Amino acid sequence: MYFGKEIRIVLKGQAEEAYLKLKERNDKEAKSILNSFNRIKEILKKNPQYGYPIKKELIPQELKKLDIQNLYRVELSNYWRMLYTIEGDTITIFLFVLKIMNHKDYNKLFGYK
Repeated sequence: MYFGKEIRIVLKGQAEEAYLKLKERNDKEAKSILNSFNRIKEILKKNPQYGYPIKKELIPQELKKLDIQNLYRVELSNYWRMLYTIEGDTITIFLFVLKIMNHKDYNKLFGYK
């Protein structure tokens, strides 16, 4: 609960695919990333704005096409990143996890060299 509102975390698109691929793997790196993701989920249930907010003009075009109005970044273990957006109504806050990616793919998405 956050200010009396229920918080729901939903994996969408690439994030859901990446999560399932990580769960299939049985290596130390995947377990570490999944553990950090689960830890972050618990933090987000208490404070949905925990992540680092990304300025609107820096939101990648790929995500702007989805009509994303706000975007947050959270660092996971092994230099992985998670991107999420927040939507809500008077009863529920939805956190849509859009991307779970390694640092190289994150840099590519944002056009960093």
